[in-house]
Amino acid sequence: MPRIIFHIDVNSAFLSWTAVKRVREGKPDIRLVPSVVSGDPSDRRSIITAASIPAKKLGIKTAQPVSMALRTCTSLAIVGGDWTWYKACSEGFISICRSYSPVLQQFSIDECFIDMSFRCTPENAVAVATKLKDEVKTRLGFTVNVGIGSNKLLAKMASDFEKPDKVHTLWESEVQEKMWPLGVRDLLWVGKKTEERLTAYGIYTIGQLANLGIGSLTRLVGQKFARQLHENANGRDDSPVETEMAEAKSYSAERTFSKDYTDPRDIDRALFNVACIVAHRIRRDNFRASTVSMFVKYNNFTVSQKQCGLAQPTDVTAVILNEARKLLAEAWDGVTPIRQVGLGVSRLTHESAVQMSLFEDPKMEYYKEWDRQYDEQKAARSNPAYHFH
Repeated sequence: MPRIIFHIDVNSAFLSWTAVKRVREGKPDIRLVPSVVSGDPSDRRSIITAASIPAKKLGIKTAQPVSMALRTCTSLAIVGGDWTWYKACSEGFISICRSYSPVLQQFSIDECFIDMSFRCTPENAVAVATKLKDEVKTRLGFTVNVGIGSNKLLAKMASDFEKPDKVHTLWESEVQEKMWPLGVRDLLWVGKKTEERLTAYGIYTIGQLANLGIGSLTRLVGQKFARQLHENANGRDDSPVETEMAEAKSYSAERTFSKDYTDPRDIDRALFNVACIVAHRIRRDNFRASTVSMFVKYNNFTVSQKQCGLAQPTDVTAVILNEARKLLAEAWDGVTPIRQVGLGVSRLTHESAVQMSLFEDPKMEYYKEWDRQYDEQKAARSNPAYHFH
């Protein structure tokens, strides 16, 4: 089955997102006139972070000082950014892309790759990409470019063709026609210094780079980079779309008391409650933990905390609780009034295999059955009826 990769890129993201917000507020659409976004619109020394297409046609670029852009266009509209709004726009954009394929890699705040190999064919890929593009425009109010290719490199290159609001393909069979005539600086990962070295050697196009001997290229840019450039110039890239799972690195819960506690039974009851909560959460998310930590906060707001590792990763409430009890004995002197107790687990894994030694405790199967019932009867979460000993 051929690989089909989409690269989706928001057109002039910061400016487009700012424009969408302004339009919703009843203000003019800054995308239709020469305009820029900068950190401080009142400061002529401020740097431009985004420019509209009319501004770009005048030669105004990102990273320029506002003062330079104003010399190019005295009527330039200058607006400030809003990072909270940008984050919301990015999340909406990524959500739509993820609905087309869960195999998604966010490349930056305004672009991502999705692997569509099992969700469309080369024959209908353009139609699917057009549907995605139009859905973003209809639902969110801004435009994107979609590049379609046989790998991530070609998809990224394709999305940089004519803008805005376009869909382009760059299949391996189209590399010589569509990519080779481009300048070497248009190839992904080729920066200014590399371009200068190549052009000084007479290499101006990607096609010339693709046909340059690897030995000559190594002398220009070094062995490792030479191999990458040679592969990329020939349209080859086997890197996967690396799906980034938004998984927790730790789980924790805490209990704050309405008054100071000194009775060990009260402290143990609270520790039991938070252990139930934490263990339930990691079971719900199919995790097991290898580290348990706990803390107590005293009535003078000082904190004592301890941590230990486990011989085996676990999601069993009893195991987590018993380790926390040992830590409590180390952290608390048994006398100082306590206002808050907390428990956490970390070093998480999805691995389910455990050594047989874990089952040497004759109560283990009972503990696991108790957990199963607890998970099913969530009413027991706030006031469990049984204490482990």
